[in-house]
Amino acid sequence: MSPRRNRPKAAGSSSAEDDGVGRYGGWQSSESWQGEDWSVRHVAGASTEGKTYRCPGCDQMIPSGVPHVVAWPEHAGVDDRRHWHKACWNAKDRRTTRVQRSRNAPRF
Repeated sequence: MSPRRNRPKAAGSSSAEDDGVGRYGGWQSSESWQGEDWSVRHVAGASTEGKTYRCPGCDQMIPSGVPHVVAWPEHAGVDDRRHWHKACWNAKDRRTTRVQRSRNAPRF
């Protein structure tokens, strides 16, 4: 038996999409960066099973199942989405424009 709901649902209640929660288990917001508005979605790791991405902030792989951030310019298409580590997205303003690699790092 399910527990009883204490409050009735409002007639104009908002859906999960309106609250910023997307279908990938994360929440979506809008941020301004480099003079442009960006849509930012926090993605749960469970929704990325079997997929790997390369983070543009550190140029390292984001393994399958790891929570991360997907960001894209608001007026751009699907092809402009980029998957970032959460720490790399938060540090994007402190990074240099060119990623410094060690001598033995692979070139992709």
